[in-house]
Amino acid sequence: MKIYKPGALKLPASVITIGALDGVHKGHQALLRKTKEQAKKLGIPFVIYTFDPPPKVFLKDCLMLTTLDEKLKRLKMMGAEHVIVGKFDEMFMKKDVFVFIEELKELNPLEIWEGPDFQFGKNKRGNIEILRRHFKVGVLNPLKCEQGKIISSSRIRNLMLKGENAQAEKLLGDINCMSGTFENSFAI
Repeated sequence: MKIYKPGALKLPASVITIGALDGVHKGHQALLRKTKEQAKKLGIPFVIYTFDPPPKVFLKDCLMLTTLDEKLKRLKMMGAEHVIVGKFDEMFMKKDVFVFIEELKELNPLEIWEGPDFQFGKNKRGNIEILRRHFKVGVLNPLKCEQGKIISSSRIRNLMLKGENAQAEKLLGDINCMSGTFENSFAI
């Protein structure tokens, strides 16, 4: 796996997912598996664009689920070939939607995979519909646990703050245990 700063990677084709990926929890894992599956199917690189720190951690000073090193280790275990890490700060927050889109065009994505509530760019003005004006975008529905609740970083943070660490760990998942049967065990 190779790691890049924004704008440093240029590719003739790729399949990308973009996100904070704080925790690289089971919901993220489903999205990453789908992105990797499509990249493998097309025979092109699997690229992840992520942020450090995660936007919610920077903006709301909330609990960070994984350090950058831990996140990168988990992304490597998920099979990422290229990871772009954007330093999320005041400057990054001011990046215009179309500047970000131009940056993505340097990666020549044949597909971009996201969750349905994906937002990006200055004041979160970018969304799935704007991305679709420029790229082929696939949307993966959020993964739910057995209680029917969406698995999210915010939910995991809340569980940890309540001291419900066993439940939080269950939602984070153990990447070391992933196999073909694990990948197919989720209804998406």
